[in-house]
Amino acid sequence: MGLMTFLRNRAGYILVFAIGFAIVAFLVGDAINVGKPFWSANQKVVGSVDGNDISIDDFQPKVDQSLNQFKQQYGGSLNPQMTAMAVDQAWNAELGKVLLTKEYDRLGLTVSEDELVDLLQGQNPSPLIKQYFANPQTGQLDRATLMNFLKSKEPQALQQSTLLQQEITNQALQTKYSNLIRNSVYVTSLEATDEYTNRNKLANFKYVSLDYSSIPDATVKLTDADYSAYYDQNKARFNNPQESRSFDYVSFDIKPTSGDSAAVKSQIDKIAADFKTAKNDSLFAAINSEVKVPFTYLTKGKLDPAVDSAVFALPAGSFYGPVLSNNSYKLVKVVDTRFSPDSVKASHILIDPAKVGGEDKAIKLADSLKGLIQKGGNFAQLAKTYSVDGSKDKGGELGTFARGAMVPEFENAVFDGKAGDIKVVKSQFGVHVIKIEKQIGSSKVAKLAYIEKALAPSSKTQAVAYKAASSFLNDVKGKDFSKYAKDKGLKVAVADKVSAIQGFAPGLDNPRKLIQDAYAADQGDVLPEIYTMTNAYVVAHLTDVKPKGTLTLAQVKKEIEPMVRNAVKAKMLTDKFNSAGKASLAQVASKVGRTVNPVQNIVFANPILPGIAQENKLVGSVFGAQPGKVSAPVDGERGVYVFSVDGFTNPAPIANMFKQKESMLLSLGQRSLQSAFQALQDNAKIKDNRVKFY
Repeated sequence: MGLMTFLRNRAGYILVFAIGFAIVAFLVGDAINVGKPFWSANQKVVGSVDGNDISIDDFQPKVDQSLNQFKQQYGGSLNPQMTAMAVDQAWNAELGKVLLTKEYDRLGLTVSEDELVDLLQGQNPSPLIKQYFANPQTGQLDRATLMNFLKSKEPQALQQSTLLQQEITNQALQTKYSNLIRNSVYVTSLEATDEYTNRNKLANFKYVSLDYSSIPDATVKLTDADYSAYYDQNKARFNNPQESRSFDYVSFDIKPTSGDSAAVKSQIDKIAADFKTAKNDSLFAAINSEVKVPFTYLTKGKLDPAVDSAVFALPAGSFYGPVLSNNSYKLVKVVDTRFSPDSVKASHILIDPAKVGGEDKAIKLADSLKGLIQKGGNFAQLAKTYSVDGSKDKGGELGTFARGAMVPEFENAVFDGKAGDIKVVKSQFGVHVIKIEKQIGSSKVAKLAYIEKALAPSSKTQAVAYKAASSFLNDVKGKDFSKYAKDKGLKVAVADKVSAIQGFAPGLDNPRKLIQDAYAADQGDVLPEIYTMTNAYVVAHLTDVKPKGTLTLAQVKKEIEPMVRNAVKAKMLTDKFNSAGKASLAQVASKVGRTVNPVQNIVFANPILPGIAQENKLVGSVFGAQPGKVSAPVDGERGVYVFSVDGFTNPAPIANMFKQKESMLLSLGQRSLQSAFQALQDNAKIKDNRVKFY
């Protein structure tokens, strides 16, 4: 394998791994801290970890690397959600690099030179070595290629070797740290027995319930004492792991008017008339279509379904449209139809004109190679000698592929030819000598000149919507945002608990600028701009700021109102049960006007009442009760319960204590890694200023 080809094929992967430690992927999760307000930070500092500043100049290339991965993986254009994910990945890597490196140093974890040599070229090398240097045909490590790479003095090879060795070192440290954490946890026999019992012991019981909904909300008057009591009892629930902000907003839709629709229809009719007489179909379509469809043979199923079926039923020379479908007009001219293979297996030799003295010499060489092959020359050997493509080490084999996988020139050659043909073709990549190995299947394909024009609002319509948004923005300042909007007949939408680097918000397809401004505003502010979405202009109002840490009662009062009301109802329903006595469950049910409900085979680890809800407190109380006794009232999620246990069915003794412990350790070890990294974050000084930049 040529060294430079190896570098071209592998460089992207090595750079991706070099961004950060692989351990971050399973340690970090969602618990990333949002730090102090960004406006106090240096203009080029994305954030800092324990005093180590992260510069935008260093951070942005890592974000770009992740974005390029998304483009390759998903295709098409990037959306705000993908950008937010890319920023998160880069940020997580920075956290891991700083926090875990400090941990390695503190614990004395290192990778010696001998260890590194063994990981690079020993009998049990790093998984990265096995991945990058495996023979594609056998799957086995190609040690000759590996040693050539490691010994190379070429600047690019040296750079890539350094990056690879750094990542192998990081992986080795990661493994040592992970093993250290995992080996620090254990499961006792008592814990294993409890876990087994909780998942297998069965309880049969009966209950009577009084639902909170049986008391109308309007009859319950809440006091400050009610709020305080609930807040104090549930304070741990109000720890906010990261700052969030909420805002109300009003949208001014940009929708095509009847006049806009008529104008677009008139325009598409004129285009259709010209299209029918156009001398160059592909050029005319390319100039006039808002959606570019390649001027090549397409298989059925590539177009809008409503259009696709109609077009593929037409013969060559037919004209279709204009037809309105999915909010856009379509025009199609069927240039040609034929039956063509569904897929092709082919090999090629790629010649780079720059390396052989120009295009003329590349074509001359390709023709010579074609002649040699037609006379019985070994195609695979010639590919290894002359091709500059990564497939050269597989004898030029490209495998089997369908239409759309190759550039048009290459595709036309292999799908229009026949098995056994040798062809010379020019493309943007160079000059190809192609061997058609096999053609599979046959179906109708069509070459189409395709025009699509969206039914879009005119500039006048957009200006009217913008003017309405601008007027509202000017007039609402100093007023009650929600009330003023409703007085104007506008619908107020809510985006609740939006984080600083979130790539989405309810009902908004491009919210990043709005979110940035929300994090620069004070609670109660009307945000300063009119924000442009795909089909609307938006005016927003910052309604709430929830800082990181334990939230105060005032900050959660509105949010906890339903729970406080249920807590007050619970006291009322408990009094009702207490007044019914405890002689028997049937008598209690009779006095409160409810029925007795039987429940069978409930386990502690799955505390769900069939057809009702998850009732942790009730099921926990059941497993702590004595059979045959009427319980005291238990306030649950849906109401207040009184129950009586019929009996328990104990499981058989644990058959394999070792296997039980091993299963628990697997889960416990994973949680311990997450907890360890979370502890590192909790004890670090992290400032996150990403909202300033993204």
